[in-house]
Amino acid sequence: MTHWLVAPVLLPALLAPIMLLFLRRRLMESRVLSIGGCLALLALAVVLVAQADTGVTQTYAMGDWRAPFGIVLVLDRLSALMLLTTAILALAVMIYAVVTGLDRRGWHFHPLFQFQMLGLNGAFLTGDLFNLFVFFEVMLIASYGLMLHGGGGARLKAGVQYVVINLVGSTLFLVAVGLLYGTTGTLNMAHMGERIGQAPVGDHGLILAGGLLMVAVFALKAAIAPLHFWLPRTYASTSAPMAALFAIMTKVGAYCILRFTTVTFGEGAGEMAWAPAPYLLPAALATMLVGFIGVMGARNLRHLAAFSVVGSMGTLVSAISVFTPQSTAAALYYLPHSTFAAAALFLVADQIARRRGEYGDVLSPSPVFVQAGVLSGLFFLTAIAVVGLPPLSGFPGKLLILDAVRDAPGGWWIWGFILGTTVIGLLAFARAGSTLFWKSAATPGEIKAAPAVAPIASALVVAGLLSILALLTLAGGPVSAYLNATGEQIYEAGAYGGAVLAPGEGG
Repeated sequence: MTHWLVAPVLLPALLAPIMLLFLRRRLMESRVLSIGGCLALLALAVVLVAQADTGVTQTYAMGDWRAPFGIVLVLDRLSALMLLTTAILALAVMIYAVVTGLDRRGWHFHPLFQFQMLGLNGAFLTGDLFNLFVFFEVMLIASYGLMLHGGGGARLKAGVQYVVINLVGSTLFLVAVGLLYGTTGTLNMAHMGERIGQAPVGDHGLILAGGLLMVAVFALKAAIAPLHFWLPRTYASTSAPMAALFAIMTKVGAYCILRFTTVTFGEGAGEMAWAPAPYLLPAALATMLVGFIGVMGARNLRHLAAFSVVGSMGTLVSAISVFTPQSTAAALYYLPHSTFAAAALFLVADQIARRRGEYGDVLSPSPVFVQAGVLSGLFFLTAIAVVGLPPLSGFPGKLLILDAVRDAPGGWWIWGFILGTTVIGLLAFARAGSTLFWKSAATPGEIKAAPAVAPIASALVVAGLLSILALLTLAGGPVSAYLNATGEQIYEAGAYGGAVLAPGEGG
């Protein structure tokens, strides 16, 4: 087994303490190291995607302790896709934070950012529930600091809510882990899947309770209704680059729902096979509706962007909840699209707010502001990406989902909600755009705004994210082929467990 598999975890784990201990007050060196680290993570992700595309599930046993006794990292097409998505987003956010000067507002921005990468990459690679909990906590502790970076009363108030909600989630996570360990005697997901299929009938109740509680914790992380209430205020209160980065954190929840359900409650679980599935679809449909109604009712761009994240998570999880290779492949096409589209929307909102001075990002007419033409174009492209209109990848993403769920139980409900919320989203963004640009063009007066920081560089970051969405459309054939193979690999009986539990090389 190649040692490259551990590198996405090891690299940020080394960079973070180096910057914290030796570069705390050396901003330029920290910037160079952070951007270099993000570029290295992107290169590593590309290498691992190429390795995963062979179709072989690879494992890395830390300290040469084999599963189920040791910490095992697992690489397949799904985890490689998540690593690549995270690396691209991290690089874009880091560049934006540097060119806009966000990282100047505190000495710990760059170490916290690397700890965030450690938690995210570890969560996507680990094959063990307890270590998933550990990586969750690393990720969440870092996100607390990043969310509060820059200060402000509203940010602190939202941060307290964010901390409390996630502490509750962490507690429930441990309760679920305790129930599952007590009944199966293991925390390795592949080993747990085997034990659940062999469990006596008397343990089924506790196993189901632990499994459903675990999925509920992941649903909290993914902001699935009715556990979505924390997200709009949190994402709208933090800085735009951090909200853009946090777009991947909801996808961690969706990834964990998919991975945990298919590995532990898949076909091998006997009577308990696919136990979480009946609860996911209604929750996903409700999330879609709540999210896009929130988009329609938003009074500023930050809340509009935050509610769009909620709505897109409903769309994503509705496809995952069908649990077929085709629907999962469609969901995985939509996953990076929704991540980059939401990130671009937060950054565009930040650019508009910087130029509108006292009007900020409030959806009300204002006098014409500097570079309104360029930003109107970026906002238009970002809006059609979030809503899911051609030519960007949201349109084929939604078409793939609709085609994949057509014959599934509840498929027509998914059709109705996706088409209905698309119309709601279209109306909401049309209202926002006309207010910000058309009505503002007819409003007399003068904007008294501070000069925008690095306007060209920050706009290029947004343009880069939108270019990726265009590339997803243009390269739809190869991307779909990879994702179809990913869907087949996820549901291939015994493939994941056989690779994890088989003897092999360690670290």
